Amino acid sequence: MLRSMYTGISGMSGFQNKLDVVSNNIANVNTFGYKKGRMTFSDLMSQTMQGATGPVEDGAGNATLGGRNPMQVGLGTSTGSIDNIHTQGNRQTTNRPLDLAIEGDGMFIVAEDSDGTAGLDLDTDAKAYTRAGNFYLDNDGNVVNANGQFLVGIEADANGEPVPDSESILNVDSEAESFSIGNDGSLSYVPSGGGDPIVAGFVALAKFSNPEGLNKAGGNTFTLTPNAGLVNELNAPGESGTGSLFAGALEMSNVDLANEFTEMITAQRGFQANTRVITTSDEILQELVNLKR
Repeated sequence: MLRSMYTGISGMSGFQNKLDVVSNNIANVNTFGYKKGRMTFSDLMSQTMQGATGPVEDGAGNATLGGRNPMQVGLGTSTGSIDNIHTQGNRQTTNRPLDLAIEGDGMFIVAEDSDGTAGLDLDTDAKAYTRAGNFYLDNDGNVVNANGQFLVGIEADANGEPVPDSESILNVDSEAESFSIGNDGSLSYVPSGGGDPIVAGFVALAKFSNPEGLNKAGGNTFTLTPNAGLVNELNAPGESGTGSLFAGALEMSNVDLANEFTEMITAQRGFQANTRVITTSDEILQELVNLKR
């Protein structure tokens, strides 16, 4: 059977995977905090028809015959990588106090009771990370995301300053008259009956040396992997290389529709070209079969 037929099949499979990645990007063009995917190709092992040889020398060290390069036939392509591109998305103003956008590096930390114990233990329960900043208040005044996961923050002391390395669930007093989130990540509210605002805590941002190493877990969240390189999990916005925080705004998807449609066209034409390779190989096989009539 012709090698070219199997090579064409590998090309078709690769371009199908590329189209899957592109279609997912287009589907999430309006998903808050979505980071687009990118597929790269890698060639398969080549069949060596003849190995490389060096120059041939006589007894005196003079070259009598030059060297020859290897002769190899490629056997197709495979998926090299599927990357998560963590470039900055556009910021959309919403003027909603619980809509938060990060300009720069860092991710929000969300947590849930994953081990079945009573209450939430931030030391043992599962955490996830997200760039989607659309948060809400639940019945107890806790700040949660659309999935009901709690937004993790940093505790505030009596002077309204962050307490280093102190995790907490951000909570607004149910009797508060109003609340707001500052650009420094501080969540403050005006108590019932008025008075000076009380700082309930600070929004925490996690910093990664390799955010592309995070694992997409669905629901606009990422989970930690051994290759993500978690540098520090409890940073106030603007500290330790984390970005700035903007309240009343959301980070949109970083998908560029024009680029995605271009990638879709190249994937379609690449798939089409590989089908033509298989068709041509089939025609050659047919001619071989018809040699004996």
